[in-house]
Amino acid sequence: MYKSIVPPANGLRRCIPFSTLLHTSSRTFPSVVNASARTTWNRPFRYPNCTPSYASRYSTMPTPTIKLSSGYEMPQVGFGLWKVANETCADTVYNAIKAGYRLLDGACDYGNEKECGEGVAKAIKEGIVKREDLFIVSKLWPTFNDPEQVAPVVKKQLGDWGIEYFDLYLMHFPGALKYVDPSVRYPPGWHYDGKSEIVRSKTTIQDTWRAMEGLVDAKLAKSIGISNFQAQLIYDMLRYARIPPATLQIEHHPYLVQQELLNLAKNEGIVVTAYSSFGPASFLEFDFKHAKALVPLMKDDIITSIAAKYGKQPSQILLRWATQRGLAVIPKTSRVEVMAQNLDCTGFDLEKEDLDKITAKDSGIRFNQPSNYFKTDMMWIFG
Repeated sequence: MYKSIVPPANGLRRCIPFSTLLHTSSRTFPSVVNASARTTWNRPFRYPNCTPSYASRYSTMPTPTIKLSSGYEMPQVGFGLWKVANETCADTVYNAIKAGYRLLDGACDYGNEKECGEGVAKAIKEGIVKREDLFIVSKLWPTFNDPEQVAPVVKKQLGDWGIEYFDLYLMHFPGALKYVDPSVRYPPGWHYDGKSEIVRSKTTIQDTWRAMEGLVDAKLAKSIGISNFQAQLIYDMLRYARIPPATLQIEHHPYLVQQELLNLAKNEGIVVTAYSSFGPASFLEFDFKHAKALVPLMKDDIITSIAAKYGKQPSQILLRWATQRGLAVIPKTSRVEVMAQNLDCTGFDLEKEDLDKITAKDSGIRFNQPSNYFKTDMMWIFG
């Protein structure tokens, strides 16, 4: 059931699911609670038919945010920057911001942070956004997990982006590697020699986390979090953390739901961000046999039938399956039209039976295991 409402800010109408209105706050119009996350519409409304372009139509769609334990609001739908080519990255970031994205998810290991910064600088220079409108995320590569290396590499990354602080900074993977000086090779990758040698550091996660907390103290990062961590590491971290992780970023798609880990995060007040929301699609170029053997989620009969039911694209259904269950998502694309489609993944609700059908596809199939990229017995993140 849908009801047409008129926001007082500009008088333009937008259809909101009635189930959403049930959670509307009298203080914030409208404010919705999405699963366990508090989600606030913080951008002006625009009626869907008032502009001819799909991309421009949704560039002013309201962007839901999730409140972190650190007290900051994080956009629920962001733009991922993994595998965005250097030669097109600046334009891609600029176009993403222009399309309405406010969260940009980067990392040292992606090797494109300078170009990301160029795209941000262009958007700010043209008055599309101010720095404070953006939520910029980056990550600490395991090579820099030694406590004395954390702040220096963060300052380098901030310099590459051309900004003074990260809104969120994550430990990219658990497990420290031997330090490689950026003047020797940057980003350093997994191998100490740049070829095949994996050399682990003796630094503990606790030592690294203390240095991460120091980033908040030094105002180099507003919030800190973790990525690719499993349950026992999180439980252990919560025993010693002065500043608990605000977010957990994990591989999450219908082939790998990780429901127990999601339950843990919810119980501990940790917001989960899903990466690789489209499953094997992100990994086909690496010639992973198990990725090629699976039906692409965009062509899966269940996903496509649900998409037809709601008049949406399969990508929107996959993203809504995550966001409706309280997760943040970080899809990426180089196509402006698809940027807009992906961003428009919170303005409709899936029926519970459809959510359950998608969740039932869970097969425990993981793609982002380091040993899938190269042969090694020295670096098992997920045992």
